[in-house]
Amino acid sequence: MSQTSTERLRDYLAQLPPQAQALLMREFERAIERGEDLAVANFVLEQLRKVVRGAEDDDEARPRSDDPARLLYEPLEPFLVESNFPVRPGQIRRTSLQPVWQWLGRDGAADAARAFEAAIFEIRQSGSNAGLEAATRKFQAAAAEAIAKISTPVPGVDTQRALSRIGPPNVVEDLLSIGAVLGAREALDGLGSRLPSQLRSFGDPQIASMTSALNVPSLQSPQLLPFALSLIMQRLVAPWQIIRLAIKMAASDDEIRVAATPYGIAVSIALHDLSFLAACLRTDIRRGQLDNVGEQLKSLHDSVRGLRTELDLRQDSAWGRQLASIRADISNSLQSEIDSVPGRVRRILRQRADKDIGSAPKVDAVEVEETAALIDFVAVCRTYASELAINEVTLRTYSDLQHYVERSTESLVQSLRGGDTKSRGYRQMQVKAAIRFCEVLFGHDYASLMSRAAENAVVVERKPPRAG
Repeated sequence: MSQTSTERLRDYLAQLPPQAQALLMREFERAIERGEDLAVANFVLEQLRKVVRGAEDDDEARPRSDDPARLLYEPLEPFLVESNFPVRPGQIRRTSLQPVWQWLGRDGAADAARAFEAAIFEIRQSGSNAGLEAATRKFQAAAAEAIAKISTPVPGVDTQRALSRIGPPNVVEDLLSIGAVLGAREALDGLGSRLPSQLRSFGDPQIASMTSALNVPSLQSPQLLPFALSLIMQRLVAPWQIIRLAIKMAASDDEIRVAATPYGIAVSIALHDLSFLAACLRTDIRRGQLDNVGEQLKSLHDSVRGLRTELDLRQDSAWGRQLASIRADISNSLQSEIDSVPGRVRRILRQRADKDIGSAPKVDAVEVEETAALIDFVAVCRTYASELAINEVTLRTYSDLQHYVERSTESLVQSLRGGDTKSRGYRQMQVKAAIRFCEVLFGHDYASLMSRAAENAVVVERKPPRAG
């Protein structure tokens, strides 16, 4: 890709809201996990990370295969998120890595860090990677031990003060997770190797296989189980289905029994990710970015329906209230946008008297396309309305749009047969807009029919009057 194209891509990525950047990053990371379009996915992911980190120098930001910190943190890659994104169990902030690395080299495991960097230097000089894996694993074990040591309360030692020297509260919060993942690298690698590249269905056979793969004592700890579940979720086509593993472990869909098991964290993770998707949708709607709304709505619809139907949630429980809040958030975001569509359509198609057309603003082709996209947005919402609590407003709005556009199109076509010649250009622009809306609401055939009617109306009007 040329430098100019790269800059355009980076500018576009920089304009995306943080939630959309996080969602895009997750999708590309999943694509890499599945082995799809590796060249494109790696390139876009690299540019996106540069944007999020605010990297100025491409050479400094480019990851090196022999970079000590990168080698140390390689097992953490599937779980990293950017600092301005909401973090849940099973995730680690990327910005926490540098302070922890500095602490390891300064106080936590200084001797091991120096030995590791010396080993990398010798390996680099030899021109071979022999011994690199062994040296990396040795330092990862030393780092995990150092993190466990400083996190363990000792009588007479101010543990909190020692932790505060590592970094701010967010870094300290991630410290235990970093140590746990580094210490359980082999177990997590083993789990990853047993997972298929993609899980299109997650029924009883797949759940039994995942249960067997998770039957490792180190993965059952409260600290590591969310990371193991996150690995599985990254392979699921429908990540919300991770709750089926919790239901299976509880042998019940009753939320109290599910929450009583260690796997209840799977439900909390699914709800967190659902809330994140809702936030991404809200941001995209506010920015007028509706290209991916259909896919977003389908994911939200399927997730909400799955959680509501496969779990017996009580309305007054924490999970029940959280799901209700997410549905209300989605409904409010969609309803405010749906309510605005009829007004935009009327503003474009409203019939004006000939004397008022001279001062009327021109019909903007860009606004017409934006409005057509909004009409299509209403149609997509109608498909998923029931689970997203927008059934009534969507059906009413879509029906009103159909009636209004149909009547207005016929009326505008008729107006081409008469009226002031000076106003005909404006009315033709209105007719063109109306036909575009008809295409979205009624399909191509009806739009073609109205287009021919408009052409005939103009031809009839231009015929000269018959003599005598």
